[in-house]
Amino acid sequence: QVQLVESGGGLVQPGGSLRLSCAASGSIFSINTMGWYRRAPGKQRELVAAITSGGSTNYADSGKGRFTISRDNAKNTVYLQMNSLKPEDTAVYYCNLLIVATNYWGQGTPVTVSS
Repeated sequence: QVQLVESGGGLVQPGGSLRLSCAASGSIFSINTMGWYRRAPGKQRELVAAITSGGSTNYADSGKGRFTISRDNAKNTVYLQMNSLKPEDTAVYYCNLLIVATNYWGQGTPVTVSS
């Protein structure tokens, strides 16, 4: 059984920063991809960023230059540093763990960017 626990969401003003964390526990194969997705109101879930256990990263265009994904393999934890936040970044952010062809999801943490 795999569990993902997210933290770090909240309310922030435009231009501000937040750091999301997601800790995975359970039976986790060492070779995997961890990432962050988000679902804004009225929109479909979309990829924000992902990182493999080897450190390769992938970012959606919306976050390039503003968001940084990183991970601590020893702690099975992934982070998303979000800077220069915009109102359009408002969404529920979900942690994802991909092991081979199986996806695991966290419960989601809301991020609201508003003045």
